[in-house]
Amino acid sequence: MTRRVRQIYTPEFKQQMVDLYQAGKPRAQIIKEYDLTPSAFDRWIRQSKQTGSFETKDNLITDQKELIELRKRNKQLEMENDIFKASGADIRTKRQVIDQNKDRYSISAMCKVLGISRQTYYYQPKEKPSEAELEEQFEELFMENRKVYGTRKLKNQLEKRAITISRRKIGSIMKRRNLQSVYTVAQFKAPKSSVNEASTPNLLNREFSDREPLEAIVTDLTYVRVGKAWHYICAILDLFNREIIGYSCGPRKDAQLVKKAFQTINYPLNDVAIFHTDRGKEFDNQLIDQLLESFEIERSLSRKGNPYDNAVAESTYKSMKIEFIRQHTFETLDELRIQLSDYIHWWNYLRIHGSLDNQTPIAYRQQRLAKRTLDNEHGCDSQRQTA
Repeated sequence: MTRRVRQIYTPEFKQQMVDLYQAGKPRAQIIKEYDLTPSAFDRWIRQSKQTGSFETKDNLITDQKELIELRKRNKQLEMENDIFKASGADIRTKRQVIDQNKDRYSISAMCKVLGISRQTYYYQPKEKPSEAELEEQFEELFMENRKVYGTRKLKNQLEKRAITISRRKIGSIMKRRNLQSVYTVAQFKAPKSSVNEASTPNLLNREFSDREPLEAIVTDLTYVRVGKAWHYICAILDLFNREIIGYSCGPRKDAQLVKKAFQTINYPLNDVAIFHTDRGKEFDNQLIDQLLESFEIERSLSRKGNPYDNAVAESTYKSMKIEFIRQHTFETLDELRIQLSDYIHWWNYLRIHGSLDNQTPIAYRQQRLAKRTLDNEHGCDSQRQTA
């Protein structure tokens, strides 16, 4: 079994997790989506309530440290005494001993005392789940993904769990469990005839696929109710993998909102070739012109009155409205920021996309870049052999 890599988390990240929990997001969902250990998450919640600091030294006194060490040593001795008699038993008996005591002692420590590897302990044939257990797993998967996935994506995710099931049966389970996707049937919209061109050309020309990383980024704005006032969200997407690389939210629909979204991008802006938007004033103004000129980014504008020229951004905002905005009520801007950050993380790291062969944007990016590196290495080897 793959050994879990110890993660180092910043105080800001820990505070964000605490804020999500206090905002009402379920503990189990936070732990799973952000790949946290329950003990670490619970410790952050406890530290936030007690001292407001996430530093261990701020939450322990000398006597407590000594007591912890003493308890650890005592626990080790108790464990060795409890399971020593089984050290000469067969593998099956050792597994049973570990199962009986895993709520008291760590599995790795018991494996060490019993003289077996963790891989040996974990390698146990799994029983096929019953029909009721299958439906429970299915409903859990559906709820974890925010009631967004339909039968096609649910089938794909179940196959990753080694569960083969037809879309027809998935539909039957959804009907039986009264599970309904938040999506509605798409309605056809007739294209607008106005194609009035301005001086800034449409460099993208609806070529949304087969792009290089950061070759073309697109954006748009959408509105959301916060308290009794309207606020706005700006999200910037990389056409290469549909990843939301930058985002912001605020009370005004202006160039500053777009600039703040640029400031959250963690990739080098000098690598961006094209910035494509519609003809809104928040995108076509002096502030954004200066930003693009500074990083030598070419501007591309959709034709007037034609949303299809920015179809990827339009599609993303439709998903955001259905999956995120309509599912929450926001009383403050801070609450919107916390929930939006959580949704963007889910979008990039957990949500599969049909246009990416049912991969997440981050997984797709890693796979493509790894393949490119491998191809380049093979190319260099071939050149050396030819020389």
